[in-house]
Amino acid sequence: MTGTKTKKLDIDVHHITRVEGHGNIVVRVSSGLLEQCDLEIIEAPRYFEAMLRGQPFEQASHLASRICGICAVSHATTSLRAVEKALGVEPDIQTELLRKLNYQGEILDSHILHVYMLVAPDFFGVGSVIPLAISAPDIITRALRMKKAAGDICATICGRHTHPIAMTVGGFTHLPSEGDLYRLKDQLEAIRPDIEATVELFHSLEIPDFERDTEYIALSKDDEYTFIGGVISSTDAGAAPLEHYKEIANEFQVSHSTAKHARNQRKSYMVGALARFNINYDKLHPNAKRAATTLNLSHKCTNPYKITIAQVVEIVHCFEQALQTIDSLLEDGLEQKELPQPLRISGEGVGACEAPRGTLFHHYVIKNGYITEANCIIPTAQNLANIESDMRTLVPMILDRTPGEITQALEMLVRAYDPCISCSAHMLEVKFV
Repeated sequence: MTGTKTKKLDIDVHHITRVEGHGNIVVRVSSGLLEQCDLEIIEAPRYFEAMLRGQPFEQASHLASRICGICAVSHATTSLRAVEKALGVEPDIQTELLRKLNYQGEILDSHILHVYMLVAPDFFGVGSVIPLAISAPDIITRALRMKKAAGDICATICGRHTHPIAMTVGGFTHLPSEGDLYRLKDQLEAIRPDIEATVELFHSLEIPDFERDTEYIALSKDDEYTFIGGVISSTDAGAAPLEHYKEIANEFQVSHSTAKHARNQRKSYMVGALARFNINYDKLHPNAKRAATTLNLSHKCTNPYKITIAQVVEIVHCFEQALQTIDSLLEDGLEQKELPQPLRISGEGVGACEAPRGTLFHHYVIKNGYITEANCIIPTAQNLANIESDMRTLVPMILDRTPGEITQALEMLVRAYDPCISCSAHMLEVKFV
């Protein structure tokens, strides 16, 4: 619907509610010109780096996993990699496979939560997943089946779904049995029709048409669509080692946010599923590539609303990769081995993983077995400036829409990024005054 251009517009969103996080959207239009467009993060800092300082290195991953209840595996794994690099610990192939399987479970769980519970209601004209469960129960039942299988992967590998307890420096304190792996494989095969139905569902939805090119950053490896480790790759600047992460992120403060912003070659950049897709498309599982074609997700894609579609592609990829990882573990056989010992008790290391929402960094300095310095850069913080840049481009383009339509467009744009403080996104409520 189009109409007369809006000359004056005041948008105040209080609050964008998240798990352990609060934020506001503030937009001001005067005489048809955009004067202010901010995504305010007003949550008090949580000081996890300070909590890590003074702790023995063995406790770092357990403390770091508490940063988030959804991305606990991401934080724990990234923390372990930082410690292992600092102390010269090299995990064996079995440990790497188990970590990959655990990680694939978390990506599946988080993406399914986002695309079904937080995004899908927009396309069905309802305010939340609760009325959607009433009007389209089959869709929500499907999502819950898939989430159950994904959560069971994490629980089986790490002792529980949230805040893993079995991962430790260099390995695992206990291993799943062969029977556990076969059960996981059967669970995954049982949801294959649900995975296919997910692609069909999102193929049927009309994604908003909005393009804005930006810099895309993600980890990459030569031989896999990586979620754990690699080098930092940018569509603008090429590749850089993990140790250069500060030069890439270039964190800075803004007056309207307690969360830092980040920029590299441009005023902002994007991390997350769409950035990974744009950088690592050629390493996707063949079925994920076919899903991208079905979903009309082209390489390279510059529509931020299609972050959700990239997540659906990654659901297919992680589903197929999880099955392959299980087969590799079964073929090699599981063996409880003595954990490798650190080569030193002091050192410095950077760990990086692709959390569901983007590239996550942990950087530790360890002296005599204790953490003396810690730095964590969270994906959502890296995306904040880019979300604002998208909003500032979008708002002038849609001033001929009704207030309700503008509200919907802004809500859907922010939700597409799956933003979180502690990695959990909630609905926006926008009031025009």
